[in-house]
Amino acid sequence: MKVRIARIAKRMHNKFRGLYWRQMFVTVGMVLLTLFLLGVSFFSLSYNYARGQENGELAAQAQVVGQLSASYLENGRYLDMEELQHEEDFQRLASFAATVSEVDFLICDVEGHVLLSTDASLSGLVVTMPEEMTAEVLEEGISSRRTDVDGLYSNKRFVVGVPAISEDTPDPVGMVYAVSSTTSLDTMWSGFIGLFFMTAFVVLMISFMASSITTMRQIQPIREMAKATRRYAEGDFDIRMNDYGRDDELGELAASFNNMAENLQQTERQRREFITNISHELKTPMTTIAGYTDGILDGTIPPENERQYLQIISDESRRLSRLVRRMLDVSQLQAIDPLREGKHFDICESMRRVLISMERKITDRNLDVEADIPEEPILVLGDKDMITQVIYNLLENATKFAREGSTLYLGVTTIDGKARVTVRNEGDTIPAEELPLLFERFHKSDKSRSEDKDGYGLGLYIVKTILEQHKEKISVTSEDGVTAFSFSLATE
Repeated sequence: MKVRIARIAKRMHNKFRGLYWRQMFVTVGMVLLTLFLLGVSFFSLSYNYARGQENGELAAQAQVVGQLSASYLENGRYLDMEELQHEEDFQRLASFAATVSEVDFLICDVEGHVLLSTDASLSGLVVTMPEEMTAEVLEEGISSRRTDVDGLYSNKRFVVGVPAISEDTPDPVGMVYAVSSTTSLDTMWSGFIGLFFMTAFVVLMISFMASSITTMRQIQPIREMAKATRRYAEGDFDIRMNDYGRDDELGELAASFNNMAENLQQTERQRREFITNISHELKTPMTTIAGYTDGILDGTIPPENERQYLQIISDESRRLSRLVRRMLDVSQLQAIDPLREGKHFDICESMRRVLISMERKITDRNLDVEADIPEEPILVLGDKDMITQVIYNLLENATKFAREGSTLYLGVTTIDGKARVTVRNEGDTIPAEELPLLFERFHKSDKSRSEDKDGYGLGLYIVKTILEQHKEKISVTSEDGVTAFSFSLATE
């Protein structure tokens, strides 16, 4: 049971550690913090403003009553409560003021003794205001606070005291306290609190829902990417991301993810094709060598024919050696940066040297050559030996598949600061769907595979690799039996 509870707790812990819940907690926390700060600021400002308004109104009402009571308090008249209470006119006036303003008034002498009160609950009580309030009224001209007047009232009230000053003397002849219940302010504040919490709850729910939807839209593609990544790790590159029609960073990431998946799928397909092709290319000469060797050893091949079959074994061994060497050349080419040193060479000279080296093969095929090579040098940027290899491979390939007695073309022109080399022959038209495959490793048509045993399907792949190292590309067209390969090199 404890183990099961521990596992459930661990799953819940891992769940809440996810990006979705982290985002939710951050959003909800920020909303709560914002609401708290706004609430504190709003309550503080509203309460202080309401209290200031209340104190101002009480002070004004107390001053009016103080002016009215000054004539009754001056010169020591009505120094005792009993005499002041018998002044009917003043009583009616004070009661009227208390009724109109809904505020109780306490009229006191200069020592703080209450001589008259409009609060019926204080009738018959001997009341003396606190000394600190009396001193504050006499010294500062006003006293304002929220107090129960030393237990006189059961709850705290707003009490504002002002001096009663007669027109005949500048000294106070008494003081008047205006007492207001805090019920109205507390009711208003309670209403504000209820409204605020209701609004805060609605805002929090809206924020929670909006954040949940937004976060889910952001998390869903990431979860799919994580799932796809695990599938890729297992070797399944067929899965694709859904961009949900988004034009933001996640949509761009999904598109990049799909491009990566396509590239991985293509790379995996090329890897499998490479293994299949290299297995085929290696298996044929090795089978021939093993078979004829066993035939010589076990006496199946007569002694008088041994030299013939030994020659076949020798040829196949050399062909196997050339294939391995070609593969090593491809590997080495991919690690070279021909533009690092920034050297220039004459492309025209390289083209002429290739033509001379290919003279015998061209003659054996009864081919004519149309050479469009300027006498003036054309300097290009790159590795001389590597580009010479490109031209040789292209011309050799054109010679091999040209129709006997036709014309080969080899030419170079300068266009927009680049030297453009073209090799063209006349022969069979290459299907359009096969053109992009010509530059893949070990790609050979069935016809070439059967007729050309010396070809490995690496010549054009080496051409593409070298030109990619020079930051250039090669193009090919084949129409009406005319096939042309073209590439460019920078002259500056």
